[in-house]
Amino acid sequence: QEQLVESGGGLVQAGGSLRLSCAASLRTGAMGWFRQAPGKEREFVAAITWTTLSTSYADSVKGRFTISRSNAKNTVYLQMNRLKPEDTAVYYCAASAGLTPSEKEYKYWGQGTQVTVSS
Repeated sequence: QEQLVESGGGLVQAGGSLRLSCAASLRTGAMGWFRQAPGKEREFVAAITWTTLSTSYADSVKGRFTISRSNAKNTVYLQMNRLKPEDTAVYYCAASAGLTPSEKEYKYWGQGTQVTVSS
């Protein structure tokens, strides 16, 4: 059974850091992170390919967030630095065939992990 399990969310003060993890029981071309804030649509955050290490970031997180992966552990990470209150959301990892910011291209999704940034 294909499964993605996120962990690492929590409460942090503005300016702080968190690292999210996504353990995958499947291997596709790429993995992505999305987030959904209350009352807003889910949005793309970052993505990475398993083999070429190509990455893609939303403009809102460039320079603050870093996506990486461990092939040995089949795990994708999202290191989030200099967090802002507007980063507060449920963060989801997802799997797609290729590197893309398009939500509809991601076929498998985790259950999400809450990140709350206090001001």
